[in-house]
Amino acid sequence: MKEIVFATHNPHKIRELQEMIGDKYKILSLTDIGCNEDIPENEPTVEGNAMYKAKYVFENYNVGCFADDTGLFIEALNGAPGVYSARYAGEHKNSNDNVDLVLNKLKNIENRNAYFCTVIAYKTENEEKYFEGIIRGVLTEKRFGEGGFGYDPIFKPLQSNLTFAEMNPMEKNKISHRGLAVQKFIEYINL
Repeated sequence: MKEIVFATHNPHKIRELQEMIGDKYKILSLTDIGCNEDIPENEPTVEGNAMYKAKYVFENYNVGCFADDTGLFIEALNGAPGVYSARYAGEHKNSNDNVDLVLNKLKNIENRNAYFCTVIAYKTENEEKYFEGIIRGVLTEKRFGEGGFGYDPIFKPLQSNLTFAEMNPMEKNKISHRGLAVQKFIEYINL
């Protein structure tokens, strides 16, 4: 089985991606390669953050790497939290606080349209590539479901009556922003 490094310490992301990729590749985390630092996400776009992380790992650990960044873009909040989605309620990056802040800001607002965008950046010695996945939906007025992570309990994709947190992982991965970006990435690396 081939190994591939994913620039994250997040066990939820590793598990979710391993389920999507299957047994053709074993996904290694930053911890697995001895990278214990928290790579900053200071770029103004999700594309910029993803490539910064992939380049950082490639240049410091000399391994090909892919990295992702995701943003939740809410129409009524002029695209916020966007690139700041993980730390919307503060640098402590607490998902519950982030969800609470979004629900509070959208209180009494009818327009609940939003979309998730995930960009995967892939960096090796010979190439730099991007793979994007976008899914549109609406934000609920309260949390539904126990699964997923991040904003999943309040995001209902247009093609479903369930939030991401109410779906089983296979259902979510088929339609999610990350699932769409990962599918493009898998097709590319399997060429």
